[in-house]
Amino acid sequence: MMNVRRATVAEGRLRVDFEGLRSLRDSFADSSLASARPPSRNFTYAENVLKRTIPLLIVAFLTVVAASHFFGMMSEYSRMEAAARHSTTLAAATAAAAFADADSLFEAGTVAAAQERLARFLPQDRLDDDAFVLLVQPTGKVFAASAAGAAYIGASVGDFFSDISSARRFGDRAGVIETMISGRAHYAEITLIGSSGGYVVAATSLDRISKLWREEVTLNVTLFAGISSILLVVLYAYYMQVRRARDADDIFLESNLRVETALSRGRCGLWDFDFDRREFFWSRSMYEMLGLPASDKNMCFGDAARLMHPDDSGIYEIARSVAGGDFEQIDQIFRMRHAAGHYVWMRARAQVIRTTGGRVHMIGIAMDVTEQHRLAQRYAEADQRLADAIECTSEAFVLWDKNDRLVMCNAHFQQAYGLPDSVLVPGTERVAVNAAAARPVIERRIADADGNGYSRTSEVQLADERWLQINERRTRDGGMVSVGTDITLLKRNQERLRDSERRLMATIGDLSASRQSLESQKSELSVANTNYLAEKERAEAANKAKSEFLANMSHELRTPLNAILGFSEILQDQMFGPLGSTKYDEYARDIHDSGKHLLNVISDILDMSKIEAGHMKLQCEQIDLLPLIEESLRFTAIPASEKNIQIEQCIRDGMTLTADRRAVKQILLNLLSNAVKFTNEGGRIAVRTRRANGSVILTIADTGIGIPKAAINKIGQPFEQVQSQYAKSKGGSGLGLAISRSLTTLHGGSMKIRSREAVGTVISLRIPDAAY
Repeated sequence: MMNVRRATVAEGRLRVDFEGLRSLRDSFADSSLASARPPSRNFTYAENVLKRTIPLLIVAFLTVVAASHFFGMMSEYSRMEAAARHSTTLAAATAAAAFADADSLFEAGTVAAAQERLARFLPQDRLDDDAFVLLVQPTGKVFAASAAGAAYIGASVGDFFSDISSARRFGDRAGVIETMISGRAHYAEITLIGSSGGYVVAATSLDRISKLWREEVTLNVTLFAGISSILLVVLYAYYMQVRRARDADDIFLESNLRVETALSRGRCGLWDFDFDRREFFWSRSMYEMLGLPASDKNMCFGDAARLMHPDDSGIYEIARSVAGGDFEQIDQIFRMRHAAGHYVWMRARAQVIRTTGGRVHMIGIAMDVTEQHRLAQRYAEADQRLADAIECTSEAFVLWDKNDRLVMCNAHFQQAYGLPDSVLVPGTERVAVNAAAARPVIERRIADADGNGYSRTSEVQLADERWLQINERRTRDGGMVSVGTDITLLKRNQERLRDSERRLMATIGDLSASRQSLESQKSELSVANTNYLAEKERAEAANKAKSEFLANMSHELRTPLNAILGFSEILQDQMFGPLGSTKYDEYARDIHDSGKHLLNVISDILDMSKIEAGHMKLQCEQIDLLPLIEESLRFTAIPASEKNIQIEQCIRDGMTLTADRRAVKQILLNLLSNAVKFTNEGGRIAVRTRRANGSVILTIADTGIGIPKAAINKIGQPFEQVQSQYAKSKGGSGLGLAISRSLTTLHGGSMKIRSREAVGTVISLRIPDAAY
């Protein structure tokens, strides 16, 4: 009975679990179908919330299932314990009732009578398989037992039941106790019989309860694992479904983007007209061509018709003809009003289709042919202008195609050859035109100047004594263009030209004498040019000597300035006691500042002279830019902090450059000092480095006063400054950028300057890395 009840309970739980699983599966299927809709939209907010909630719901469901199984197992275990206690109590009560009047049996220990009565009232099939009843004499000897306890007959109850003494003390009041019998856990109850001291022991083993409990735990754990596995598989399938739907959505969006981009770039648009609803669907590119805001809603036929040009109202006739089934395709050119007010020429091509539901649609493409229409108009105007120009020219013009048929001619050609209008029809063969033309009096062909057979020139004299020079040339398509120029005056002037030629020969003699005079003047100019070049070389040598002299005067100029600075520092620091007046401090500061400024100016001049003289020699080595830039920034940190200027660095660790360390440091100091000098209070300076194509690019950007656009070309030239009041107040020799540019050029690099007034300046140095 317990097995049947347990199986029924387990079957009920399993049914509940699978019903919950089926409901979850249905919800997953619904969400999967929702996610597998046509990818015409993105996932909605509700779908995203559902996607995030489903794992939590599954975890909650599994938690509820686990809790229900756990509490069910605990309840089942308590029920089995209660049933075992109840069975033990019933067995003890039944045995006590059966032997209530049998004190003599217990005293005499009559085994047969006791066994016969025990088998009649408590047969083994009414007890659990592991339950038994023992009849014990007052001496503690077991003299009768049920079938399951037959092994204890004849034994002393104290040998296998250690708690018998304490249990007998309480007798019937002890109730069911949990004890050890023969080393195994049992529920036992002792009932005293009569007054002789005999008693009945009813016991039920707990091993069977433990076994059933383990089987119950195993079954529930297996069911829970199976349900969890199924849910995980369903969850995996759901996410795969969502992923496929998202991939399909992405593919559709990407394809749609390609189509929209292609249509937009090609000035085309897709449209679909529903005859039943009388509505248009336009693609986004259609709206873009007309300058209208894109819309996902359909456009009614009336709104679209109002955009048409009033002279292109044939859209109504086209719609009625298509609806009546007169034709299945259209190819029309019409105008539609742009949002800006002008009209756009469009060419629409479409096909009528009928859906399976019987609805009639016209689906097609519209192309913006405004440019083509304008070009066609221009071509027509150009053709008309060309025809007018050919007609207005004084030459006789005629054009033949590659099959020697007339294309066009002007009135001069007709008059020259006396041709009737009936012959000068486009497409007339050249033979027919020549047959109707008047014959020339003289026809003389001039040799082909090009020698390739594609052009020829001839002279003809007409009957009215006029002369024409006819130039014929092949066109690229194989046709022939012929131009006849009236050379009558040219022929009449030929004799005059011969007379002029004789006079010219005499003039040539005079020119020959003049030529000799010019040659003598040319030789004199050559000598003067030679003297000029010599003077130029001497000037360049003098300039170079000047630069070399200034370069050699470095020690002689700097030494006295150092002395002036040293003595002024002694006065300023009062190394030998107070000077007695504050004026001396002021004078000492002026001497020190002026000497320091003069030293900087002279140092810049001497450095520039040394570079121009070619005495600057680079000693290249591998430099780590990060510590070098930080060292240079320390020199400008104090003036920058006084002006509350923020300096930002964006320099990668390990950024190296093979160059002259002293030159690079001087470049950095010049550029950083200029940036600090010309940046206002609270400004910002940024220093960045990067590597590109084997070169290191150093960028110094500031938010200073900027450089006027007209003065950028002067920046970087020796002794050039931006002539603003602010720049003049800052002082300087104007050689900082020139020295930096020259040192950068010595490294094979370049310097670029970009600046805007009141915005800032960006200086970029590109220095090739000799290690590459």
